[in-house]
Amino acid sequence: MTTLPDGRPVPLMTGDERAMLDSWLDFHRATLKLKCAGLDDTQVRQASAEPSSLTLLGLVQHLAEVERNWFQRVFAGLDVSPVFEEPTGYALSPERGLGEALTVWQREIARGRELTAGRSLDDTGRIDGGPAAGAEVSLRWVLIHLVEEYARHNGHADILRERIDGVTGA
Repeated sequence: MTTLPDGRPVPLMTGDERAMLDSWLDFHRATLKLKCAGLDDTQVRQASAEPSSLTLLGLVQHLAEVERNWFQRVFAGLDVSPVFEEPTGYALSPERGLGEALTVWQREIARGRELTAGRSLDDTGRIDGGPAAGAEVSLRWVLIHLVEEYARHNGHADILRERIDGVTGA
């Protein structure tokens, strides 16, 4: 089986390390997209787990920023500005809906794939800010970190989705 009944790719259970890391990251990306499926722009703007202001739309935007930061800034060393109004991506713009945010997020995923294609897990980049500024990190570390980042935020997405319309699972 290569896909689950809901369309998400099944992560590899055997194989080389790079393929396995990529497959887990793709699984978690697909999980976030699934959590937003079938919702309208009003629903994805609902901060439904009070007192938090976190929304599904904000998570999609945040993960677009995460993709840009780790693959373009850190790994490739590119000087790129934030994708959205502020660096975390959580702020919502009245003009931007889920369709646009998903398109931007998928564009950032594609750019990350482009920058890492054919690169070794041992290739490195440098963290460009914060308390670890200047620290060297391998592509392996970046991929593991993104799997962790998506897994954590998909847990948030589970709660948000259940509160919005009762949908659970995946």
